Amino acid sequence: MRRAILAALLATLPAAAQAEDIGSVGYRFQWFGPNDKITIEAIDDPDIPGITCYMSRARTGGIKGALGLAEDPPYASISCHQVGPIDALKVEKLKSPHEVFSERASLIFKTTQVVRFWDAKRRALVYLTYTDRIIEGSPQNSISVVPVGMR
Repeated sequence: MRRAILAALLATLPAAAQAEDIGSVGYRFQWFGPNDKITIEAIDDPDIPGITCYMSRARTGGIKGALGLAEDPPYASISCHQVGPIDALKVEKLKSPHEVFSERASLIFKTTQVVRFWDAKRRALVYLTYTDRIIEGSPQNSISVVPVGMR
């Protein structure tokens, strides 16, 4: 009974976007553990079918990286594209700004995020990626714009 209630509650939560690994390249050799690398991930917008964002970001290797204890650098780049039909009426009704993706970039205090904005005047979706901390974030960011069909 408890499992059924928990499953029902979880089903009502908004779906969070999941990052799909596309590939990676090593950029710094580590003597112990995996090398530091730059990863490329695909993130489908959970609210707007037909939009995929590709994000590249640095990942720290070494022993700490292998154990999940390392802090990843705050560098990320994003490129979003229309990969299928977009329901323009649904887009106009979405909350803006809205977090599309979030993943930890350190053991506790740092996260990399993708936030979507709707620019109604220009009929464009703007995706912003940045890294923040509880106390001090990084001003390094990247944006990508997806135009939505003109009326």
